[in-house]
Amino acid sequence: MSTSILSGKSDFKPALWTPGDWNAFFGFGTNILVNMLVLTGLLRFVLKMPDSLVFGRILPALGLMMCLSTFYYAFLAYRLAQKTGRSDVCALPSGVSVPHMFIVTFVIMLPITLKTGDPLKGWSAGLVWVFFQSFILMIGGFIAPYIRKITPRAALLGTLAGVSVTFISMRPALEMYMTPQIGLICFAIILVSWFGGVKYLKGIPAGLVAIAAGMLIAWGSNLFGLGIGGMSVKGLGDAFASFGFSVPLPAVGQVFSGFEFLGIILVTAIPFGIYDLVEAMDNVESAEAAGDEYPTTRVLTADGVVSLIGCLMGNPFINAVYIGHPGWKAMGGRIGYSAATGLMVVVLSWFGIISVMLALVPVVAISPILLYIGMLIGAQAFQTTPIKHAPAVVVALTPHLAAWAKLQVDTMLGATVTAAQTVGGLAGDKVGDVKAAALASLPQQGVLYHGLEVMGGGSIIAGLILGAIAVFIIERDFVKASAFSFAGAVLTYFGFMHGEAVGVGGGFGVTPSVALAYAVIAAGFFAVGKYGSSSVSYMPQHDIPMAAPAE
Repeated sequence: MSTSILSGKSDFKPALWTPGDWNAFFGFGTNILVNMLVLTGLLRFVLKMPDSLVFGRILPALGLMMCLSTFYYAFLAYRLAQKTGRSDVCALPSGVSVPHMFIVTFVIMLPITLKTGDPLKGWSAGLVWVFFQSFILMIGGFIAPYIRKITPRAALLGTLAGVSVTFISMRPALEMYMTPQIGLICFAIILVSWFGGVKYLKGIPAGLVAIAAGMLIAWGSNLFGLGIGGMSVKGLGDAFASFGFSVPLPAVGQVFSGFEFLGIILVTAIPFGIYDLVEAMDNVESAEAAGDEYPTTRVLTADGVVSLIGCLMGNPFINAVYIGHPGWKAMGGRIGYSAATGLMVVVLSWFGIISVMLALVPVVAISPILLYIGMLIGAQAFQTTPIKHAPAVVVALTPHLAAWAKLQVDTMLGATVTAAQTVGGLAGDKVGDVKAAALASLPQQGVLYHGLEVMGGGSIIAGLILGAIAVFIIERDFVKASAFSFAGAVLTYFGFMHGEAVGVGGGFGVTPSVALAYAVIAAGFFAVGKYGSSSVSYMPQHDIPMAAPAE
């Protein structure tokens, strides 16, 4: 490697494609495919949007946004590799924010669609939600580096591990055991290659082998009338009806028509914009821990810009840097896998191929790939932080466990009430009474629903605050522990964590007792830091090396 004296730039030319990019492409590409299939299902079957809108407007705009995002992060990776002279730089993964996919669907678009009886109104409201989120990301990009600087790595990666264990790993794991004939076999195929180092025939990527095996089992079982995986020739034939070619068209008018719902939108847009900042910081920190240091401001600004472009073209889903960089890097991903995924998304979304893929590939064959990523990210929080900070990582996990458990309870109650309305003819004015009675009875059954609700509220920020407090206590830096406790009091009072809403009247002081508790312990930590006597902690003060992720 040489460096130009005049320009100061490295002459090193990074490879745009490596053999490992095939592994990462099939792994990350299938991850993106699953998200697009879920998203399409939400639009068609939950929001009841017409296919002309889903396949003709929304998906083409989403494809454009994701292509711009993946190409930009491939470019950033190329620049980083060129600057450092390293050939192992991995591009940041990005795509539609999965948590926000459900938030904008169920909290914004669905209520407005039901209220107005018009799916187009719900679509417009979703566009406005992304419009505001985009600007929050762009502005927050200049603040995020300072937050990263003062927040311990165990807190950042601990709350990320919480997302990984719950919202990324649990559903794929459950799906695998619901169809173990496919799920467990595909999981074994992936593990022996990506963890065990086994190479398949002619270097075929493990992700492709797993998907092919899943398809073979699912479609082969149809010959014997078993129907494993839910695949059918009729379903595949019906899916071809969605074929066509659609390019994204400007939707500026639809964006501004949605401003009539601004009051409802801002209640969630502001807090989730802040969550985005924290989550993006976590993911940039995760990439740095894996050896690739990216500028936080550029990352957040890019997410905001491409989300705004997608929004103005008709996409009601925000873009985000994904969790999982260490996983794709560990399986050999470098620069090309990101750009290739962007091209794949354009083909899938502009030609209406998504429904065909859903009818061709059993989702359970893809689930093990997502579980693998969850395993790797969860492990990274412990492997790249001092061992004495392990308790901080664990406490950062707990709000996510509460949020996940609450989601399961809410989903179960919603399904029960819907069934009661459909089968038992439950009147609309009785629905609230039934839900209230069910919630009131949960503590008697050992389910502390209110505890799940409070602890799990704003889980990303709550995990970060709790993890940081624990780290600084372990390090006996009680003044910094006090500062994060006070931040927790403020954030809780304004509804950003341990609460249900944000906004004047509805969001301030949702859980005042929790905010007060944080304020009290902040004062206590400050007093200990300033006036307390020093003593030896029982925690071991030396670091023990732990295993690094598989290369």
